[in-house]
Amino acid sequence: MSDWKQELNIPTRDTRPQTEDVTKTKGNSFEDFYLKRELLMGIFEAGFEKPSPIQEEAIPMALSGRDILARAKNGTGKTAAFCIPALEKVKPKLNKIQALILVPTRELALQTSQVVRTLGKHLGVSCMVTTGGTSLRDDILRLNDPVHVLVGTPGRVLDLASRKLADLSECPLFIMDEADKMLSREFKVIIEQILAFFPEDHQSLLFSATFPMAVKSFMEQHLTKPYEINLMDELTLRGITQYYAFVEEKQKLHCLNTLFSKLQINQSIIFCNSTNRVELLAKKITDLEYSCYYSHAKMPQSARNKVFHEFRQGQVRNLVCSDLLTRGIDIQAVNVVINFDFPKTAETYLHRIGRSGRFGHLGLAINLINWNDRFNLYKIEQELGTEIKPIPSSIDASLYVAENSSAIPTPFKIDTLPNANQQNNRGGYEYKGQPTPNDNQQYVQLYQQQQPQQQQQQQPQQYQQPPQGYPPQGFPPQGYQQQYQQPPQGYPQGFPHPPQ
Repeated sequence: MSDWKQELNIPTRDTRPQTEDVTKTKGNSFEDFYLKRELLMGIFEAGFEKPSPIQEEAIPMALSGRDILARAKNGTGKTAAFCIPALEKVKPKLNKIQALILVPTRELALQTSQVVRTLGKHLGVSCMVTTGGTSLRDDILRLNDPVHVLVGTPGRVLDLASRKLADLSECPLFIMDEADKMLSREFKVIIEQILAFFPEDHQSLLFSATFPMAVKSFMEQHLTKPYEINLMDELTLRGITQYYAFVEEKQKLHCLNTLFSKLQINQSIIFCNSTNRVELLAKKITDLEYSCYYSHAKMPQSARNKVFHEFRQGQVRNLVCSDLLTRGIDIQAVNVVINFDFPKTAETYLHRIGRSGRFGHLGLAINLINWNDRFNLYKIEQELGTEIKPIPSSIDASLYVAENSSAIPTPFKIDTLPNANQQNNRGGYEYKGQPTPNDNQQYVQLYQQQQPQQQQQQQPQQYQQPPQGYPPQGFPPQGYQQQYQQPPQGYPQGFPHPPQ
């Protein structure tokens, strides 16, 4: 081993078995890409050992300057496949935005920016994450400092570019993750407007697990002789075992309770098709005395951030959510995904079950099917070319449980991340936009100062205040108004307990 490698703080090796989704490579190493030593240091300290197939294909082509259209399965290392070449190309002494990374959701933006920070910790590169639902004033202040890599959601990035706050006129690199979602009717017009701020000779990298016709038409219009990568010999991850349980609607909660009692769940994500059902199910699960948080798009952004980060840190076992978290979210400890409501499309199903079995590891997907879902189940099986089997009376733990759970990598603690322009100790890397543990402290104090009667008066008359207090599993009281239109007066049900 090289001398500089021996001095690195390399984490404990992940010894869990992996499938061919990430192990079937050409045998290259990260050193073979001739990356900067400071970048290699960040890669190895992040726990990376060898490039996955998508990284092996994409990194050298991106470094050569080619436009890329890459298709690979969920959880096979796509984020690092574009973050590594982006960091290699950035010139820290040039105080310009040199790479824009667009993602469809706020949670994915936070996660991607953390990957950029982790890999580039020794480079002296500054990264800023900007999303809707956060203070525009704070973004303006951050942009007064040098920003090399901008990670964000389309609406806020367009807003900053239109106001001439974010200068993209000399940005050479445009990256889209989850490109199929980004080029849907919801975002396509915004993406076209953002591209108008780029120089004509910019490089574009598009990554996704699925590529509908909208992506192909965008490629023909905006990409120059793109290098196409397709590693999708099959759509579903090989490490995920899929089952369905045929139950009546009124039996679903009882079935879920049975699964909780029988399965060896490290962490689980439970999907519902509507935000109302998300909150209701989270309340029911907590009543069963299982630890549970929830997250959906109607919650304030600060609340979503808090839930997301504490779930990633393993402070709660179960998370109930809508399709908000189906794309890109990488939580290594999740080994079970349960579709409490069966999805309507094969694409949604693919992204949901991809939250387990990350990076070639094992996972379990269980679907609760009622009579109305039976044709949809058959259709999704046909479209994905996969078989979803009836759930057996007992499930072999070796299909989804790691022999050594201590080997599962954990993300950085939120309270160890530098705030705003604060530099960390190892390389002067500036990480901007990461929420701090005390984001909602003002709301916590306000909630503690008020009497329950005062809170009740501030709620709409038609909204019934739930019981106050904390049940045994930490199900906090609900203080948000039903539509979350006013400043929150406390924490919603399923939201982490305020810091002591």
